[in-house]
Amino acid sequence: MRIELPSGTAAELVHPPAGPADRGLVVIPDVMGMRPLFDGLVARLAAETGWSVAAFELYPGREDLDVGDRLAAGSSLDDQRVLGDAMAAADATGADPVAIRGFCMGGMYALKAVGTGRFERSCPFYGMIHVPETWQGPGQGEPLDALAAGDAASVLAVIGTADAWTPPDHVDALEATGATVLRYEGADHGFVHDASRPAHRADDAADAWTRVLNWLAG
Repeated sequence: MRIELPSGTAAELVHPPAGPADRGLVVIPDVMGMRPLFDGLVARLAAETGWSVAAFELYPGREDLDVGDRLAAGSSLDDQRVLGDAMAAADATGADPVAIRGFCMGGMYALKAVGTGRFERSCPFYGMIHVPETWQGPGQGEPLDALAAGDAASVLAVIGTADAWTPPDHVDALEATGATVLRYEGADHGFVHDASRPAHRADDAADAWTRVLNWLAG
């Protein structure tokens, strides 16, 4: 069901069939934000895990922006607002503990969320480890600084080795913090969460889903 977070940001909240759960999961979408793909993902995760799951829009009030405009507007995003929405989405699940996962830009914010101390575990899928130059702005902090302020060992990151958004030296720096990195050889950006993308790799995606869910449940 659609809900509104205290900031006014739209979110999707799904409880498992048995009702509100003791465990929760927040999902931060990719740069394209909330759409049927993520509505379906939230429902699927709630049904498969038995957890209460919430996802929210990265660009509230600007949902009509196309992908190019969203990428160009990355520098306008503010960590305080985005991470505030992430924590509000965690509260909306009514669960404790709550984990977080994110994809692409959402994966970058899943890394930053570690610094809040709100989330038990964090699973960024191909999240940017350094803020891309075109997204740098006064409201954008660095993901590795957030890990230094939180528990880097709470991170399990899914990375494709052919992904230009997460070059090898950045991945090495992430791993050096104490985060665990799952590297998928030859995989490009976005290879897991959207089967319609040319980069999708069904076998690697299935493996990543299984390993991440097992780790979150551990």
